[in-house]
Amino acid sequence: MKTFIPGTLIRCALALSIALAATVVSANDNLKIGFVSIERILREAGPAKKALQKLEKEFAPRDAELQKLSKQAKDLQTTLEKESVTMSESDRRNKEAELGRVNRDLQRLQREFREDLNMRKNEELSQVIDRANKVVQQIAESEKYDLIMQEAVYRSPRIDITDKVLKALTDQSHSAAARSRAC
Repeated sequence: MKTFIPGTLIRCALALSIALAATVVSANDNLKIGFVSIERILREAGPAKKALQKLEKEFAPRDAELQKLSKQAKDLQTTLEKESVTMSESDRRNKEAELGRVNRDLQRLQREFREDLNMRKNEELSQVIDRANKVVQQIAESEKYDLIMQEAVYRSPRIDITDKVLKALTDQSHSAAARSRAC
């Protein structure tokens, strides 16, 4: 027997409630509903792409440091494998201790890198989401939407306004760039 995950059950109930509410309201009134795919916004919007490029530049030196340390660990491992028979006991122990230290440093730096990158990515992308939400609000008000959803079990392509939001975000970015060049 298949079990339902509580979050999925809640989302299904919410979607069903919205669909029922829309049906009831649309019977009495013309309800205008829209849908925005935040995943597409984060993947395709110019500000999101710029944010990811900014992060790539910001973290490139640390990534290079990790690559260098990883190469150092591999070289030490190779040296130990090839020369351990001909090395003195003290040299072998020193190389093993050095390899252990380098591997510990590498693991610590990789963990810190991932944590810092995730934190910065969340910061940058939350700004993009805030901008997208403001654009959605403007579109909703100007085009008199009653409801705009960001998650749905099903949506018709005719209610998807993601392209409008992407275009508005692009237009805002171009306007901001033009203003900064004029100054």
